[in-house]
Amino acid sequence: MIIGFSYDLKDDYLKEGFSKEQTAEFDSSVTVDSVENALKSLGHEVDRIGNLFSLMRRLLNGDRWDLVFNIAEGMYGSGREALVPALLDAYRIPYTFSDPLVHAVTLDKAATKRILRDNGLPVTDFVIVSDPASIKLPDGKYPYFVKPVGEGTGKGITPRSIVHSYQELSAQCAELISVFNQPVIVEPFLSGREATAGVLGTDTDAYCLGVMEIGFNDKSDAKIHSYFNKENCEFAVEYTLAKGNFADICAKTSVAAHKAIGIKDACRVDMRADADGNIYIMEINSLPGLMPARSDLILLSGMAGYTYQQVISEIVDSAEKRWFKK
Repeated sequence: MIIGFSYDLKDDYLKEGFSKEQTAEFDSSVTVDSVENALKSLGHEVDRIGNLFSLMRRLLNGDRWDLVFNIAEGMYGSGREALVPALLDAYRIPYTFSDPLVHAVTLDKAATKRILRDNGLPVTDFVIVSDPASIKLPDGKYPYFVKPVGEGTGKGITPRSIVHSYQELSAQCAELISVFNQPVIVEPFLSGREATAGVLGTDTDAYCLGVMEIGFNDKSDAKIHSYFNKENCEFAVEYTLAKGNFADICAKTSVAAHKAIGIKDACRVDMRADADGNIYIMEINSLPGLMPARSDLILLSGMAGYTYQQVISEIVDSAEKRWFKK
């Protein structure tokens, strides 16, 4: 197949003056090269497209592809991850990963939790705060956890995200609303084990390829997957392949969440337990990072015995089966 490749290259945005945190979700040249090489090794011809604006120019110029491998995140708005698939839908061009609606839903943590809750899956109570002067808490039991409702890669998550009083809560909400120009989600802080699960496939073919437990050490800025810890995971985070009952529950929960949201081809599901060991879904990433030796999906797949090429192959095979009814 001729596969177009859409992505947001981090270096392009840094050159334009965007900050490291603003571009945290974008891909490095290492990731772009690795995906392209994996696709070529599978026998495909790869045509690098780049970001949304490049895609628009190429489409208007008449360029077409058999399939687009899409990992473009977008920069602005609550529908930024949905823009490329929506545009490809308009031109009836097949693509990997989920459709526009799913990407828009999973970017919004509250919308995701509502769908999961309606499907009987474990999520904590939460409130959405747009005005820090009028916060109505779920139950008034501190500590709570505060983060932007529509960001990824730990953006906006710091040790101050764990709040122990109304004063801390109000101040943190005000800061995040100001910095990220969006509401924040407030939920009970879960003090137990944290894990992320990788899911491949679509609908009845979906399966969990592995569960990775996320641990922290004295070099971590907090016992949470914060922006600092994610950016410095080489020394601030300890990853292990989860086993036993904890892993079994996380695996089953992740596949159920994948199906409930309607995710296609692949995703990553983040979960955390409370002090009693009850596991809750925190969020879902419908465009999981694919950076070799660093992104969570790739790390856990390696621990589970999958090569990088195998992961890319599974994603493409799932997309082909959906679009071409293999």
